[in-house]
Amino acid sequence: MKPMRVGFCGLGLMGVPMARRLLGAGVALRVWNRSPNKAWTLAAASRANCTVCSTPAEVARQADLIVLCLTDGAAVDAVTFGAEGLAVGAGTAGAAPLIVDHSSVAPSLTRTLAVRWHAATGGAWVDAPVSGGTSGAAAGTLAIMAGGNEDAVKSIEPLAAHYAARVTRMGDIGTGQATKLANQTIVATAIAALAEATLLARRAGIDAGRIPEALRGGWADSVLLQTVQPRMLAPVAQATGTIRTMLKDFDAIQALAHETGAPLPLAGLVRQWLARAVEAGYGDADISQIVQVPMSG
Repeated sequence: MKPMRVGFCGLGLMGVPMARRLLGAGVALRVWNRSPNKAWTLAAASRANCTVCSTPAEVARQADLIVLCLTDGAAVDAVTFGAEGLAVGAGTAGAAPLIVDHSSVAPSLTRTLAVRWHAATGGAWVDAPVSGGTSGAAAGTLAIMAGGNEDAVKSIEPLAAHYAARVTRMGDIGTGQATKLANQTIVATAIAALAEATLLARRAGIDAGRIPEALRGGWADSVLLQTVQPRMLAPVAQATGTIRTMLKDFDAIQALAHETGAPLPLAGLVRQWLARAVEAGYGDADISQIVQVPMSG
């Protein structure tokens, strides 16, 4: 059987470790990134077949499946339908590539993009946002929440297995993105609670650095407690997820809540906190540094 030709667009914090996992597994990639130096660095570091393309259209001309890992919906739109976008190249490649979008995009925009892609190329679209952070991408343990045709979602599983522990189909197009927003609601609300607990411990004269150890195995224990709370006390040089990015996600959460009529008072408070942190100059800081900007007091 002829090996699947795979394209990869977007080599940011998540894209690089995901692409490395694929190359390390022997998957040949055609890659494109807005900043070409990242693509060339990836190709130089890989012993596998990594071809750097000058445009997304060039990626699509020789791809059966294209992975997107981009900043936001505007970037996905531009890369897919821009002057040298994927849709231009897909029109010359025979059967249109399957798009697997790991970016975080509003569900309504995802549905629109999928319809446009099918109308322009006849190809399928799977919205497949991930959870697990850069460490999960590097370890191959990401969780993928997928929306799309059942056969299309099933077809991505062998490739995704190189960087994800599981792919869960949540329903039709857009449901993967809606699930990611539910995920972000849980994550950011929990991080906000950790920040307040850390502040309380400090004010009470407790060594806040011992909290993860003290609560390990109890009801308050969690991955976030063990990994994010220590970063509140000893900030890391490289952000694994920024406050600005989380605020972007909360803008999408707010829009979905308005669209569906779901009351989300806690999420609203967390969004205010994130916005205040960005205004205070912490936008590009790791999400753990929300602890530096208490809501009051």
